[in-house]
Amino acid sequence: MKTPPKKTPIDPSIVTQEIKKMGLKSVGLASIRELNRIVNNIEAAANEKYIRMEMGVPGFDPPKIAVDAEIKALKRGVGSKYPPFDGIPELKLEISKFVKNFIDVDISLESCFPTVGSMQGCYLAMMCTTRRIKGKNKILFIDPGFPVNKRQASVIGVPYDNFDVYEFRGDKLKPKLESYLKKGDIASLMYSNPNNPAWICFTDQELQIIGELATKYDCIVMEDLAYFGMDFRKDYSVPGQEPFIPSVAKYTNNYILLISSSKAFSLAGQRIGMTAIPDKLFNSEGNNLEPYFGSNSFGYAYIFGAMYSLSSGVSHTNQWGLTGLLKAINNGDYNFVESVKEYGDRAKVMKKLFTNNGFQIVYDMDEGEKIADGFYFTISYPGFSGIELVEELLYYGISAISLTTTGSDRHEGLRACVSLTGKERFKDLENRLKSFEKDHPK
Repeated sequence: MKTPPKKTPIDPSIVTQEIKKMGLKSVGLASIRELNRIVNNIEAAANEKYIRMEMGVPGFDPPKIAVDAEIKALKRGVGSKYPPFDGIPELKLEISKFVKNFIDVDISLESCFPTVGSMQGCYLAMMCTTRRIKGKNKILFIDPGFPVNKRQASVIGVPYDNFDVYEFRGDKLKPKLESYLKKGDIASLMYSNPNNPAWICFTDQELQIIGELATKYDCIVMEDLAYFGMDFRKDYSVPGQEPFIPSVAKYTNNYILLISSSKAFSLAGQRIGMTAIPDKLFNSEGNNLEPYFGSNSFGYAYIFGAMYSLSSGVSHTNQWGLTGLLKAINNGDYNFVESVKEYGDRAKVMKKLFTNNGFQIVYDMDEGEKIADGFYFTISYPGFSGIELVEELLYYGISAISLTTTGSDRHEGLRACVSLTGKERFKDLENRLKSFEKDHPK
């Protein structure tokens, strides 16, 4: 790391002091939550507000429809009753409708259920897919990706492979992906679309490649749709009408949809996500599930084995809150895409502020066109690795995570999230970036 100058926007002695207190080997390799804790401590000690870009958290209030539906349910007394852990019937119905309305695939109510955030949905999917078939126990991460997913794999003792997909777009994807799948030990593969952190979006051609290879090699695609409908280059907001949100579900029956309520619906604090499994997979048999989950039926193992043992379901009131919101969305009474479009507007301005002050966009192209403006973007600065840049920017009141922690091959870069930086902070960001460029001439 380059030694920060004596005068920076944040008192350098406080920054150094709080970094040392955490006792990390490297701030640049800190997890998102560790970095979040460091910045919280610096803000408290220095009495200064950071430009917070390290955590992907919503920047808007939850929809009133969801809040009112949850309050109404709580007043009815559902808080004293255990919910069905595979979801109340009303919510299962709305999830099934939602998937049909926005992805245009038919999945029965039985195979649609809520999870304690999409995080639990990912964990469940990993547990069940890697124990479905004897000899297939490995996950393939199509990176860059959400760092904690690899932590989840490690916690349950599952081995994994990974590769950065940026140089393998389009026709190049098939031979790269097949080089892993043909080994025969890949149980499931995982990616986010739109991508966290790069914000690239797979094309229908690429999703078809993934789907056809998943069928050929009998592996399950865990499709992380954490940023559902948030590729703002197309309007995905009208239920039951084209364009539909691109998904691997169009090209295989070997998939699990993991849909978050945190970003698109601003319900991160309620910890409720959705999982939808096609009926063919849900009703299929594995040969290695019974020792772990009591049954070789995939759907039974998923619900009565894995989910029951993890949490016995999502809180009753949250299920009713999401039911109310999904019903409004499915009926066309609430436009969830319109409610979060401001993220794209913020990204457009913030990227320009960075590039005007010596920074570069790392993942800048998305299969032949400029990367979209959305929830994340990626940045680098000449002369710094991403690990060094994380720590250096802390002295300037700016926090972001290193791409190195995401499985990216672009070790010079950082992931920046726009959600907590409203228009009122743009001038602060600009001034801090100008100060950084002045102190670090190229």
